[in-house]
Order: sequence, then C-alpha cells, then structure tokens
Amino acid sequence: MLETTRTYVARITNHSQVRDDLYQCGFSASKLWSVGRYYIQERWDDDGEIPDEAELKSELKCHERYSDLHSQSSQRVLEELAEAFNGWYNFDDGTNPPGYRKRGDRHPGSTVTWKKRAIKHDDKHGQLRLSKGFNLKESRSDFILAEYETRPDVEVENIQQVRAVWNGDEWELHLVCKKEIPVEDAPGANTAGIDLGISNYLAIDYEDGPSELYPGNVVKEDKHYFTREEYQTEGENGPSNRAQKARQKLSRRKDHFLHTLSKHIVDRCVEEGMEKIAVGDLSDIREDGDGDSRNWGQSGNKKLHGWEFDRFARLLEYKAEEHGILVDRLDEENTSKTCSCCGQIRDSNRVERGLYVCSSCETTMNADVNGAVNIRRKIPQSPPTGDMSNGWLAQPRVFLFDRESGRFTPREQGVCKP
Repeated sequence: MLETTRTYVARITNHSQVRDDLYQCGFSASKLWSVGRYYIQERWDDDGEIPDEAELKSELKCHERYSDLHSQSSQRVLEELAEAFNGWYNFDDGTNPPGYRKRGDRHPGSTVTWKKRAIKHDDKHGQLRLSKGFNLKESRSDFILAEYETRPDVEVENIQQVRAVWNGDEWELHLVCKKEIPVEDAPGANTAGIDLGISNYLAIDYEDGPSELYPGNVVKEDKHYFTREEYQTEGENGPSNRAQKARQKLSRRKDHFLHTLSKHIVDRCVEEGMEKIAVGDLSDIREDGDGDSRNWGQSGNKKLHGWEFDRFARLLEYKAEEHGILVDRLDEENTSKTCSCCGQIRDSNRVERGLYVCSSCETTMNADVNGAVNIRRKIPQSPPTGDMSNGWLAQPRVFLFDRESGRFTPREQGVCKP
C-alpha cells in the first residue's frame, strides 16, 4: 500500500448557516495579513531586513488580530505572508512587494486554513467542526459546524487540513487527506533521486541511467511579466479587472508548468524502469515536531520558502502511483555537501551555485545533480561508487520547457572539465 495525500473540494450544504462565521474568519485572516505586512514594512524601513516567519509569529502572537483565529490558522496566515515576501525577494525582478489585503475600506475574505488540532470530523454525518479564535467566540463551546458534500466516489478520512476558500460566489472547503492506495507492478526495479532547487527547478539522477536538469527560467519569466502587469494596473481601491486577470493567468501558467513537469518526470521514470523516486523532504521545514516554527536564519528562510516543493511533490506522488512507482520523501541532510563519488562532506566543495568540485577526489559535476545522486542513494543505502577518479563527469541532459508545444524538450550538452 502507498500512503499519499489528496485534496478534495467539498460543497458546504448548510452554507447560509455558516457563511457569516466563515466570512468573519476570512476577514480576520486579511486583517492579520495586513498587520504582518505593516510590521515587515517597519522592519524594512528601519534596518533593511525582512523578518522571517519565526519572527512574525513571535512578535505578533500577542496582537489582538492573532487571537481572532485559532492559533494554527493564524500561524498559517503569517507563513503565507513570509512565503510571499521571500518569493518576491528571491526573484529580485524589480516588481513591488506583496501588498495589503484591502480594497478601499474593505478587507476581502482570505482563505483560512485549519490544521489537525483545530478540526473535529464526523464522517458519519458529513460534518466538520472548525475552531474559532478566542476573540470570535461567543462562548467557550462556540465553533463553526459545516456540513459538506463531495463527489460520490470520494471517501473523506484522515483529514490533515481544511481550507475555507471563497470561489467568487460562495465559500467551499478544500479537504487535505492522507490516503492508502494499492500499488500496481512497477515498470522496473531501479531508483531515481530528485533534488529540488531555485535556478534549476529540479535535478534528477536515474540509477544505471542518465542525469537531467530542468531549469525554472520559464516560471521566473512569467512571474516577472505578470506580476509587473498586476501592480502597474492596480488602482487605489484594490486590484483592477486587468490586474486580477494577470494574477489568474500567472496562476494558470504555474499550474500548467507543474503538472507538465510532474507528468514528464513520471514518464521518464517509466522509460528508465524506475520502481522508486526519492525526493528531498522539505515538508516539515516550517515546523518542528511540536508544531512550532523552525528558524533557518534569514538567508535560509528566504531561499527555502520561495519554493512550491510540497505542491510539486504531491503532483508527482499521485501521477507516479498510477504506474506503480513509489515516491519517498527523504531527509536532505548533507546531500548538497557530500561528494557522491568519494563520500567526503565539506561545505567548501560547492564552489558556485551550480558547480561541485571535490577537494579530495577532484570530481567535478553539477551541484544539483550531485545532490540528486546522494538523495537517490538514501533509499538502497548504497555507498559512493568511487568510479570518477579522473575528475571528469559528463554534464547532465538539460530539458527546457517549450511554451508553444507545452512540452519539455532536451538540449544536449558536452563534458564538464575540472
């Protein structure tokens, strides 16, 4: 059996009864976002620093807006704000930073996320009890009791998160569930390793096969163009129709890229006879085991939170399972520092963003591919091969995304000389 994650969209059947409560929560999420946005602006003006999510949570947990929502829901709002700022900072494309969630004198209802601690599920009657924040409770036992309905073929169980989303006409629930799915026969017995990155969206290494790079330049170009379009057309009373269309088009293009990339990777794994795909696990990067925020330092937070690693991994999981391929998320510790040929661990071996040069065996290779090889080896626990003693390694194949065809096409490269 394969354990994976699924998100189901559910209609709220008692919408008229819970609409006001959900809007109140969505309004509070927008207010908290704006409070956090104001705090970031002050820090930026004072010392030129952007606070990470750990600082946002620490500084704002006593603010009255924080207590409007359940503590984990408030944490998620601030996590999203930190992600938005870090993504803007990392792209460095000259666009404006994330704005306040306000249209004139109104604060639109934002998406609200409840985590496991704030959810009670009655699967027999199709009901979800969602906790309110202290400030919004009329009594200690006050909560939102939403009755939901999904497709007949959907079995809702093991709920990890519930998101209330305004779709333009009404509120709907997005239910994130853990599922166990029977696995078909895999197309082979080998393992592939994937290292997720920023400049290169991912690098993949196939056991007994080639290595490949997938640059993320198309995503960066789209973000630069459509974000600039959005802010240039935004009026005093909030986003214009043109700005909203630009935002929607950017979202659609990003969705298309991620779906196309995940499908392409699975197809390549079928061609190469893979049984398992090892992916660096970054899902717990925001929290420790107790659900509290983890602080990786300002630079680390900016780099890591700009990725949509979790979403891509989820797309990869459900596409791979259709072919009987298991996607295993593994700890990435030391995979970028370790030489995949001799096993030496040293920070200085990564001499540039894209170049890894081992000071021991003199192996030279693409740094992201080196990380992918080390991630792949974490599954069979095989030792370094030590078969690259001459320090020469063929560069990986590079696959570029073509907008016209909507496909990834290979671009051949030569040899990397130390």
